[in-house]
Amino acid sequence: MALLTRVRAYPASEARPGSQDEQDTRPARTCGHSPYCCPVDWSLLTCARKGHITYAPDETQLREQLHVPTPSGEAWRCLRCGTYVHGEPHGGGPAANAPLVPRGRALRDAFIMRFFAVERGIRGVIVALAAWGVWKFAHSRESIQQIFEREIPILKPVAKQIGLDLDNSKIVTAIRHVFELKSTTLVWVAVALLVYAAIEIIEAVGLWMLKRWGEYFAVIATSFGLPIEIYELTEKISPLRIGALVINVGLIVYIVISKRLFGVRGGKAAHEAHLRSESLLEVEQATHEPDLHGRALAKSAGTAEPTAQASKESPAP
Repeated sequence: MALLTRVRAYPASEARPGSQDEQDTRPARTCGHSPYCCPVDWSLLTCARKGHITYAPDETQLREQLHVPTPSGEAWRCLRCGTYVHGEPHGGGPAANAPLVPRGRALRDAFIMRFFAVERGIRGVIVALAAWGVWKFAHSRESIQQIFEREIPILKPVAKQIGLDLDNSKIVTAIRHVFELKSTTLVWVAVALLVYAAIEIIEAVGLWMLKRWGEYFAVIATSFGLPIEIYELTEKISPLRIGALVINVGLIVYIVISKRLFGVRGGKAAHEAHLRSESLLEVEQATHEPDLHGRALAKSAGTAEPTAQASKESPAP
């Protein structure tokens, strides 16, 4: 396991962490609900699970900002969580060739996408099992029907004891209606269920891999299923159906807005630009450019001041 070090020099005017002055002056970290509630550091959590990613850019200024010498050896700043890690960098080269490492909010979005992927995968497996059951039933319908009709008279006395009338039961009527279906009809039902299961599994794979085609596929496929779910609610309202509709609508809205699909909020170009803007190297470059500009202004002001002073001291002709 790599040794982690956060290297920082504290001037005399700044309080050191843990000191009484620092405890009195530092602002409370809040998340809007409680002064003791801190936001989740997705970057640090991901590095704890997958490991750090370090990179040595060829540009001198960036290299100095990402590298620090320590008594234990050189340390490089992680491109994901910003922690300094001892040891050789994992890669090097021009800053433009550095890996685009997701950080912060991008990692949170990835977690949500994979949550939806797990939900779609579980649903796909359940529907696939249902398709297999219908297919098996289509090829063993007669034997199952004989067992069903033989057991019904035996269950009638027991059903009467608990207040059920099997002769007028809607469940029994529905089962007998299924027995009357043709084998070809049942096979087509199994095929339809299998296709639906395949769609769900493709959604799960695309969302889990965080692919853009998976996001488009999930939105389009889920949108086609919304009219059916709304129609089912008009037939009968149940918590399961309401929950499924809320999850699907939430998935569509979240993916379209956060991933900028179909040209929303600038589309793909704006989404990729946003990811690059959150890259640690981009941030370091952005903070370095104002420093250079400030130094240039200070240098020009410093050279102009002696000139103005000399012109004041020179005697008038």
